[in-house]
Formats: sequence, C-alpha cells, structure tokens
Amino acid sequence: MSRVPLLILCTLLILVSGVSLSAQQTDINRYTLFTGFDYMISPARNLTERGFEADFGVTTRPWLGLGIDFGILSGAGTITGTETVYAPAVNQLLPGAASSIHVPFNSLTYTFAAGPQFYIRKWEKVTFLIRPGFGGMHERADITFPPALAPLFGALQLPVPSAHQNDTKLFFGLGAGFDLNVSRTVGFRFAGDWVNTHLFSNLLSPRQNYVRFSVGPTFRWGKYSQSQ
Repeated sequence: MSRVPLLILCTLLILVSGVSLSAQQTDINRYTLFTGFDYMISPARNLTERGFEADFGVTTRPWLGLGIDFGILSGAGTITGTETVYAPAVNQLLPGAASSIHVPFNSLTYTFAAGPQFYIRKWEKVTFLIRPGFGGMHERADITFPPALAPLFGALQLPVPSAHQNDTKLFFGLGAGFDLNVSRTVGFRFAGDWVNTHLFSNLLSPRQNYVRFSVGPTFRWGKYSQSQ
C-alpha cells in the first residue's frame, strides 16, 4: 500500500494526457462545495466501509485553494491474530496459532481534514486537483470475540479486551482527483485519497493504510478576483 500515492498521481497524469485540449479556465469561482459517496478500504484488517463525504474549499489563487473535509463511514472487517499485540505470546504458547485466529468486527469511522488544494486549470471542461491532507480519524469498533478465545486469554493470564473499542488518531494523507465541469457552477468529482495512521495501538501492532474513493457533485459560487 505504500505505492498508493504514486498510483494516484500516475492515474492523474494518464487522465491529463487523455483530455482533448480546449480553452484554459479564466472564469473561476471563489467557493466550492463537494458532497458525495465514499468507499474506503483498510487491507490490513480486511475492512470495507461506505459512507458520505463533504468538502468545502475557498480559492485563494487560480492554482491554489484551502479546503476542509468531513466524512462518516460504516462497515465491517476482520482482525487476524498475527496483527495483534498478543501474537508473540499466542505463538509461544501454541506455535503458529495466531495466524488461525480471525475475529470479525463492525466499525463506524469519522474523518476530518484540512489543507491546501492545488488546481490544474489548463482545460475548460475538466479541473484536476492534488491535495495533501492533515487531519484525524475517529473509529468505533464492536468486536465479536469467539467463545473459544476466552480459555486462550486465560492460559496467557491476560484479560479479554473490551468488545467495544474507541480511538482517535491524527494522520497525514495524499489525494488527487478531477472535476468534470458541467457548467460554471456545477461539476462532478472523482477523487482518491490515501491515509496512514495507527488506530487501536493497544490492540493492533501494525499501522494501517486507508484508501478512499469519492464521487459526487460539486457546487461553485462567487467570482474569484485577483484583488481578493
């Protein structure tokens, strides 16, 4: 997953090369609001979530804007024993047993981020954007522990973790996408984002990569002026 940011940028370049040349954008709006559908995965936990995202941006230069982003998603995944902090103790008691443990969970995730958005406005009908993001992620996980795990924790002389986990962590991410400009005030956005963080560090040993795909309409208003 460390290649995800590079993949996003390569996809962006391919799309740029495939767009027919047309007039450069000169009539630029001051404000942009995106609302759309989110699809997010975290491969380390086999986690898949779906939800809603909203993004508000203010244009400060023709090539630069400042944006804030909020999302809410829900879904389900599976925790494998080898990904937990208990793996060394479990494998010491029962060699190789950690890899055979699979624990399902349901999750509810909130994301919030802010940062610059860099625009490429060389074509009238499409606007490309690249956005590094700084923000946070809050996740609630309801874990269903199989009954057979209770004796194992007892043999390890460890308490069974709470079935209801909450955690919040900061993150740095990178995203890219494009708006298809239906008109001066309405567009349709396709975007992808990558985030790396470490939720539930009391339970999970590796950091998690998240990949999010977003699609939905953009609404623009106000006229950008160089004097602003």
